[in-house]
Amino acid sequence: MTRMIVNGEPIEYRLDPETPLLWALRDASNLTGTKYGCDSQDCGACTVMIDGRAALSCGVPIGTLEGAEVTTIEGLSSGRSHPVQQAWLTEQVTMCGYCEPGFIMAIAALLRANPNPSDEQIAALPNICRCGAYPRIRKAIARAAQMSAPAAPTAPPAPPAPPAPPAPPPNPELQR
Repeated sequence: MTRMIVNGEPIEYRLDPETPLLWALRDASNLTGTKYGCDSQDCGACTVMIDGRAALSCGVPIGTLEGAEVTTIEGLSSGRSHPVQQAWLTEQVTMCGYCEPGFIMAIAALLRANPNPSDEQIAALPNICRCGAYPRIRKAIARAAQMSAPAAPTAPPAPPAPPAPPAPPPNPELQR
């Protein structure tokens, strides 16, 4: 028996502790947004967040998650309002859509850890898009980072300039 929080709800799985989280989510909790892609931790389709960090759920036994907080694509936001989801739609990234939940979860975790990721950090995402939408995905990451960035603090207005000093009296020597 393993207890954890999934998408904000307490869950108790009465499954073999070696059951991969992917199958607990899909089969026992009917959270089918987390996709099965390879079962070898190579494609990223099964990415979820565990305690705020991206994880490949096909390789995580539920027995190791006692007390953990798991977030799936279904729990990322209400009404697809998360900045990554909004950017994904705006940049029209979706092609076949199979990699979409895993990519969105990985990007959301990345931006949570680093609101302005480097090209190297983006390239290090383990997710694969078999349709080749990588240019759109990069645009969506940039847009989501922009949307997620805290507004720059505005500086208080500058105080008004002091009045100009009165003009000096004319110099009689110069007035010839």
